Amino acid sequence: MTAMPHEPVTQDADVLLEGFLALDTPEGFRAELIEGEIVVTPPPDGDHEDCISLIVTQVIKQARTGMQFSGNKGLTLKNVPDSPRNHVIPDGAFAPRELRLYRGADPWMPCDGVAMVLEVTSTRAKADRETKRRYARGGIPLYLLVDRDASSLTVLTDPGRGDYREQHTVPFGKPLPLPDPFGFDLETADFL
Repeated sequence: MTAMPHEPVTQDADVLLEGFLALDTPEGFRAELIEGEIVVTPPPDGDHEDCISLIVTQVIKQARTGMQFSGNKGLTLKNVPDSPRNHVIPDGAFAPRELRLYRGADPWMPCDGVAMVLEVTSTRAKADRETKRRYARGGIPLYLLVDRDASSLTVLTDPGRGDYREQHTVPFGKPLPLPDPFGFDLETADFL
């Protein structure tokens, strides 16, 4: 099965999952199964990667708990009745270093132990703003969204009932408090 970038492919859930796992994407592209839709995304631009780098540098230096980072790690989210299984690849995932969560992990791993996922808006900004809030289904405590179109950062917290119930947004240039286990203010002036 092949898919073109941003071309949705929908079918029976079992056939869809089987086809998704066998998908052959072009080099540099990544495929996700989100709400029963296969989404193929092209490689990100340099500004996208710069945003990730700015965040990773601060987290590694300042988080109260030592953190591991994985970019583009495949995660499976818990199934919700009458909803397709989700296989997602956040731009980044942080986990307490003491868990060594990524060592020996399968390409698609459960998100148990992931402390925060990170997304930077790109070609599918609406999916990052809305659909990817489903990270809450995996019980991931924090979702950090860098919205380049809105020039803002948002941290979503308190996962429950398939979504995050709390959010805090700041414009680029203002510090964004990250709750524990991070416990520091993320500086955003360099995003301007």
